[in-house]
Amino acid sequence: MNTDLSINGQRHTINHEPGATLLETLRGDLGLKGSKPGCGRGECGACTVLIDSRPRMSCITLTALTAGTKVETIEGLAAETAPLREAFADTGGFQCGYCTPGMLVAARDIVTRLPDADEARVRLELAGNLCRCTGYVGIVNAILEVLEKRRS
Repeated sequence: MNTDLSINGQRHTINHEPGATLLETLRGDLGLKGSKPGCGRGECGACTVLIDSRPRMSCITLTALTAGTKVETIEGLAAETAPLREAFADTGGFQCGYCTPGMLVAARDIVTRLPDADEARVRLELAGNLCRCTGYVGIVNAILEVLEKRRS
């Protein structure tokens, strides 16, 4: 089956199996390895991408269902996530790095959509993204730091 996709502002026509996930398409067909396979059940957030500007788990999203949508991956969000990457580095938000792409996509969503978010709201918004290394303190502090800079 063929699906026309918009990935990071570029049009693609992908020939895939009917049950192919967006994560499989991104990594296998397009060579975009930033979104990570984790749980395969939409529980860990390592594969988070934006679909029509909303965070979605690409491991449970069928490629065929993304026709006509705008998909943005961590690769396509490089410029927008630069302040977050810097803040993550400053606050100890990076450790093993496996959750990082999905966490940065979620963080970008938070700072874009919720400019007045406090710590409790940031933690709530991150609930779909698991990190086994950091304890979330550095990640939350990084997001709060970027939010504060944006407010100033």
